[in-house]
Order: sequence, then C-alpha cells, then structure tokens
Amino acid sequence: MYTFIIHLYAWIVRLAAPFHRKARAMRAGQRETLPLLRNRIDRTAKYIWFHASSLGEFEQGRPMMEKIKAAHPEYKILLTFFSPSGYEVRKDYAGADIVCYLPFDTPRRVKAFLNLTNPAIAVFIKYEFWGNYLHELRKRGIPVYIVSAIFRREQLFFKWYGKSYRKILLCFNHLFVQDNLSKELLNKYGITNVTVTGDTRFDRVHDIYRQRKAIPAVEQFIASASGEKKHILIAGSSWPQDEEPLINYFNNRPDLKLIIAPHEIDNGHLQHIESLLKRPSVRLSETDNIKYSAQDCLIADSFGLLSSIYRYGDIVYIGGGFGAGIHNTLEAAVYGIPVLFGPNYQKFKEAKDLIDCGAAFSILNEAELANRLNALLADTKLSATAGKAAARFVQEHIGTTDKVLAELSL
Repeated sequence: MYTFIIHLYAWIVRLAAPFHRKARAMRAGQRETLPLLRNRIDRTAKYIWFHASSLGEFEQGRPMMEKIKAAHPEYKILLTFFSPSGYEVRKDYAGADIVCYLPFDTPRRVKAFLNLTNPAIAVFIKYEFWGNYLHELRKRGIPVYIVSAIFRREQLFFKWYGKSYRKILLCFNHLFVQDNLSKELLNKYGITNVTVTGDTRFDRVHDIYRQRKAIPAVEQFIASASGEKKHILIAGSSWPQDEEPLINYFNNRPDLKLIIAPHEIDNGHLQHIESLLKRPSVRLSETDNIKYSAQDCLIADSFGLLSSIYRYGDIVYIGGGFGAGIHNTLEAAVYGIPVLFGPNYQKFKEAKDLIDCGAAFSILNEAELANRLNALLADTKLSATAGKAAARFVQEHIGTTDKVLAELSL
C-alpha cells in the first residue's frame, strides 16, 4: 500500500507539472538526479548522505555538515532535497559536494539511487521517514540516523492501525530526538535506541548570529530622515493572512517603521503588499537614487537576508501562523527580540517554549495583534524583559550538533 501511494503521488506530480510551478520544478529536478550522480559521484570517496525535506530541515542539518567538513575531510557530503523550495535556494550550497533532488521512494528508484551513491552513512533530518529508502539502507548495512526528530501521539506511527508504519522506525540505527516526550513515546512502543539531544537549529541560529552581516540599505532605512528614532517592526516570512492586519496597524502608527520580508516574493504578491500600504515604501531591490531613510516601509524582496535583517528589529512578527504553521522563530529570538506569531504554532516545540519563558506571544486576530504591539511599544521594560528571555532561551539550548556527532561512528 505504501509503495502504491508513492507511485500515485509521483503520477499526480507528473499530471500537475504543466500547470503548477513547484510540481514542474520537482519533476524536472527528479529527471536530472540520476544523470547528475553518474557524472559527479567520486567512486573512490566515502559519502555522508544528508536528506532534508526543505529549507527549514536543511538549516537543521547544516551545522552537522559544516562540522564534518571541517573535522573529517576524508568524507564528502551528498545533500538531497525533496521540496523545490529547499533545492532552488540551496542548490549551490558550498558545504556539500553534490546537491540534488531525492528520487521518489519507489523500490526501483531507491535501488538506482543507492547503487550510484553507496553512502557510508545516511542522516535524515526531523520528519523524513521514507520507508523504501530506510528498508533498503538497513538491508545493505548502511548506518542511518534521524536528527532533531520530534514525535507526537497523534502521528500515524502511534495510531491503533499504525503498526506496519511504525516498523519503519526500526530501520534507524539511532534516533536523536528533541525532547523527553518523544523518547518516552518511542520507548512505550519498544523503540529504545533513542537519545535526547535537542534541536540542531539552535546551533545554526547561533552561528548566524556570530556571522551576522551589516546591510547598508537597511541601516539607512532605520535612520529616520528627521533624526527622530522610530521603533522598528519586522515581519518575517509573512503570508497575506499576516500582512493585512500588520499593515493596517502600521498605517496608523507614525512612530513605527516596518520591514516586511514576505515568504513569496513574486511580483504579484509584492504589488498586493504595496496596495495595502498608505505610507511611503520601497523594495530592497530598488537601489537607484533611493533615499531609504525617507521611507516608512522596506519590502525585503530578496532571499537569504532575513536572518541578518532581524538584528535591526525592536519587535518581530513571524508569519505562517494563520496558515499551515509558523516559520523559524529562533532566527529572530537569537537577537534578543520579542517575538509574535499567529495561532498555528502547536507543532513547534521551540515556539511553545518561547511562550512559556515569556519571550514570545501568540495572537488570535487583528485586535489581539494591536493590543500586544501597543503594550510592547509602550512599555520598554516589558519589551526588554521578553527580549532578554528570548536570547537566554537560545543560548541555553546550543550544543546539540556536538552531542550528535560524538555518537556517530566517523
């Protein structure tokens, strides 16, 4: 049944490709994978294979890849993605020797991929449970690990009908999980090769913080033309459901400047954002004769800058909470800034923990957003306390990468 579902999914992607940009990119990328590997694989080298579904999982695996590269030059890194949103952004990542799409998890494709790559070790990140790959890796005696994993009772593994799917977890040589609840849940079902190590994302955001870049255009923007210091609100990875209430609030707060970094930066979306604004705005990509300090809103329409832009904020709003789920909160929290987000955050342990320690706040609607922003902007002590709690929370959780690498047989 599992393999049939994968075949069905691949067929749907094929049918959707002419009409859907991401499906088209996935199909084209998958067709290129095996030829690329035939040309690029070094048969004399030992590869460690990292698989990330998308960009967020890549950021979790990145600290491990970079430490292995530095400490173990005898290994090469193979990095695969499932999602176009991860591959397209990181296909030129210099920390990996080869970057490609992961072929669909069907027996024939799995064997072709592993015959070509023959990894010495495989590392799957967070939620990646591809049954045919895992069974074939185990059959070939290739050690396979999952890192920064988190498990919840409502997952398919733990349903009354999930026994056959739960067997997939037995293929891992070891499971490195984020919390004790995950370990206890796995132990309950007889899976005991589990260690609580935390989340490698803390190490990644700490690295970003240490390597943070100055962005001259943003520095010009936050310097008010009149010389009057204004509060800086940053909206990171925003979606339309986030943008309308945020912009409505901003339009009526002349003491506030807004930097908005939308999750999707196609021109239609950017034009929609501009149509909501009633105050002067500029896109970050506009560089000709622009006096950034005279603008009230800066639209960050370039990938790769958001994690450095957060350093300039007084308050950060993380998008996605009125849709499928919030984006990365830790990239902002590391700078010691209060964090806000919408109601869909329950699947994100770090978001719940940030709320528990007073560093973050969830809002349910536009009225709650306005009230929370009003409180943080009016009370500098409240804002500073939340910001310090955010920075302390990140600092207390770094070190997962070293814990995991100490357990791997490199």
